[in-house]
Amino acid sequence: MACRQCRGIEQFFDRKEADRDLKGYRKKGPSKTTQMLIDAIEADGIADKTLLDIGGGVGAIQHGLLKAGAGAAVSVDASTAYIEAAKGEAQKQGHADRLQQRHGDFVDIAPEIEPAHAVTLDRVICCYHDVERLVSLSSERATRLYGLVYPRDNWMARTGFRLFNLFFRLRRSPFRIFVHPTATLDALVRRGGFEQSFYRKTLVWQVAVYTR
Repeated sequence: MACRQCRGIEQFFDRKEADRDLKGYRKKGPSKTTQMLIDAIEADGIADKTLLDIGGGVGAIQHGLLKAGAGAAVSVDASTAYIEAAKGEAQKQGHADRLQQRHGDFVDIAPEIEPAHAVTLDRVICCYHDVERLVSLSSERATRLYGLVYPRDNWMARTGFRLFNLFFRLRRSPFRIFVHPTATLDALVRRGGFEQSFYRKTLVWQVAVYTR
């Protein structure tokens, strides 16, 4: 991958991180915000529909919605280790035949990806530098629902992320995390003809679903 940030993702989200996250998922299930997103999409109706999960990690959203009746899912991730973890978990849960995995920078391979009923980005926007291209290209692929989990745009998140980025710089890692303005994200999604249909927030994160 040519993208410097994606090379950082590949390095940081390695086998050790993937194994730790998969162990946590198997023990506790999806995180609170991930479950909010799964529930909101399921409530709109996902039976026999398609899912595109970008940066899906160990596959919590994929597994949750496939179990809820989604017909098929495509996962795109810049981390090889997480793709393998999600693939193994899909086999364990019995729906590997309905899940396709793609490795790469979504922005680069977006033209190759078919539209889906629901598109999700769970804690992905904070891991990508070019928010306009990522949101514009990913929302174009959603025929009905577009779901996001992303950081709140406040002093607490910005301070915390600066400290994390200092850590990455000291380790000479190209990986960085970002707090993109909420108003910018909202405008980018609405520009594609969506309206916000679900919104929740926690101390650090926002969960939003938009409907076309």
